[in-house]
Amino acid sequence: MNKFWIIIGALTSLALIACNDNNNINGGDVKPELPDYYYTGGKLGTTSNTTASAYEQETEAINNQGLLASFKRGERIFESPFDSDDSQSTPMRGLGPLWVRDACITCHPGYGHGARQQNYNSRVQGNGYLLVLTDENDTYLSSLTGMPQTQAQKPFKAPIDESKIVIDWREYTDEWGNRFPDGETYSLIYPEVTIPLSAFYVPLQVGGKDIDYSQLKVRLESTIGLYGTGLIDAIDENDIRAQYESEQAAGVPLNPAIWNGSDFNYYTNTTQGDGTKYVRRYTYALSRANLQDGAGANAIWNITNVTRSDRRYHYMTAAYATVASKDPEVQADFYKYFPKQNVTGNVETDIYNYLMSKTLDVEMTDQEYIDLMAWHRGLAVPAARNINDPDFQRGKELFSEIGCAYCHRPSWTTGDDVIRDPNNFFVGSYAEMLPRYPHQTIWPYSDFIQHRMFMKNDIRTGWCRTTPLWGRGLSRKCTGADDRLHDCRARNVIEAIMWHGNAKSDARRSIERFRELSKADRDAMVTFIESI
Repeated sequence: MNKFWIIIGALTSLALIACNDNNNINGGDVKPELPDYYYTGGKLGTTSNTTASAYEQETEAINNQGLLASFKRGERIFESPFDSDDSQSTPMRGLGPLWVRDACITCHPGYGHGARQQNYNSRVQGNGYLLVLTDENDTYLSSLTGMPQTQAQKPFKAPIDESKIVIDWREYTDEWGNRFPDGETYSLIYPEVTIPLSAFYVPLQVGGKDIDYSQLKVRLESTIGLYGTGLIDAIDENDIRAQYESEQAAGVPLNPAIWNGSDFNYYTNTTQGDGTKYVRRYTYALSRANLQDGAGANAIWNITNVTRSDRRYHYMTAAYATVASKDPEVQADFYKYFPKQNVTGNVETDIYNYLMSKTLDVEMTDQEYIDLMAWHRGLAVPAARNINDPDFQRGKELFSEIGCAYCHRPSWTTGDDVIRDPNNFFVGSYAEMLPRYPHQTIWPYSDFIQHRMFMKNDIRTGWCRTTPLWGRGLSRKCTGADDRLHDCRARNVIEAIMWHGNAKSDARRSIERFRELSKADRDAMVTFIESI
């Protein structure tokens, strides 16, 4: 580990050089000598708006490329609930027959991180929770979709009855008794989630084989902020590779499921795409590589089950289709709600074929999808705040000194930002309809690599991508909540930091150093983290 800390010292000793900028980032008043780190999203991706709408602002690239009208139309799609009516007269049509949420903004209040919930109710604004259901080996249940659905259109029934889901928040005491050496205390909580067997409409299966209920594991994962995701997409893959190689050389444990020591487990899409390999950078599990085929691009389809030209099928499992097709109550009313699906006259066959069809009518137009992604890729990052505050400067210094800046790498420089889409939708003229961010210095505070913290009731597999910290200090103002970490267990910055402190955690040494700081220095670090 000596080599590890030598590299940390080298990285954190880099000076952050101020630049003399003669223009306001929005083209207005002069703002002399603002440092690079003020422009969290670079000159093309930063907004000076720090009000309650800070997360909702468009980037300078949107305006420069003449995409504001498309951005605004995409914003409307994000904020509006979909309807199960699939007629052309319905603006937001096609919801269902099963869904996770009926509107994107439900999971992303104020465009930010989901809020901690006492009960699981998918209709509550701010509930960004997605259920994670696995067997005892962390393998997803194959009888449910990866993001399990809890809502259904008549006559169908939800795969899980969410009214039976129980979230129990429990107190946790760490090895230090939740107390700093100077006597200041803090509180830690974590969720225990239970779903009774009676809540499941489908059998519990992994790989098509039944598992015992005792093997079921339930975890929660909450949505993160949407702003700045287009800038992350603009980082060159070779730079991400260099980060992996640097951390490997330093002896940092890396997830072998993502990096085998010399190369990546690349993301590919062979359903809509041509199988081209891409480096993963999105989601806690690093399950996605490019924004254009990432969590948001897929969510507008699989969260709502609204079809589009490249997704003319339901987000659905064969296990569900089998159960529903044999359900007498579903059979009795199926043609009432889906009269044009009376194709064979055999209701069981018609139900199954409808649910598993690959040639459904298109409900979201190509232009609507383009608008949504122009909006998604066009969200700016709020500029850093309080940069002249002595506590900000002291906290910034300590953030590097104790090692936080290693995983939460402060800055990156974007590459040429050629639009790449594993789904092969945004190619040719369609690619020109998205904003781009070439050669920008950005400050996300993440290495985009997974690490382990060994928390109580940990995230699935224990490996979690380093979450970007930019803009998080505005969460309470923008979303009404300040909950942090993957399941919103941390209610403030101190709790989030101390959840990194397990004896086996990759961040253990940094937390030991944080504990030894004076209260004034701990508070300065909080000021810095809340301001970047």
